[in-house]
Amino acid sequence: MAELIYTGITSLDGYVADRNGNFDWSAPDEEVHAFVNDTERDVGTYLLGRRMYEVMQAWETLGSAADPPVIQDYGRIWRAADKIVYSGSLEAPPAARTTLQRSFDPVAVRQLKENATASIGIGGATLAGAALRAGLVDECRIFLNPVAVGGGLRFLPDGLGLRLDLLDERRFRNGVMYLRYRILD
Repeated sequence: MAELIYTGITSLDGYVADRNGNFDWSAPDEEVHAFVNDTERDVGTYLLGRRMYEVMQAWETLGSAADPPVIQDYGRIWRAADKIVYSGSLEAPPAARTTLQRSFDPVAVRQLKENATASIGIGGATLAGAALRAGLVDECRIFLNPVAVGGGLRFLPDGLGLRLDLLDERRFRNGVMYLRYRILD
């Protein structure tokens, strides 16, 4: 069975975006980006909410020969993976290897996990929150930034109780901390 992995870049106070929806404070430097690339290399499918997909869709064209090698590398990783976008408002999948689902179906995601041969990444705090509540997420991978934004969209939804086991950690030169947790049953 494939693992469903929720990865996010967060502020110290637990937000993926501030009150205005901004996340410019989370842009990874080259060292962090290279590490992110390595953690994402084995993802075969991404499950994404509409807003997260709209942000990530830029990677359909990023990564040309003029871009830094770390950007080229992630562009290849992104384009090689299948994407499932959950949206009630998108008319059609806007890119290759992308399918559209109107609503999140935990049973369908469980079946995807059972049949997938590579790990599955989930992105977008709202969608990931639904998967966490349904007990589908196996790991959380957090890139904790040394900044507090004071409010906004949380990495983990309010009211969710989880028990976690720390599997890995790493400190980067820019003060970012990587924390990898297995979700305990």
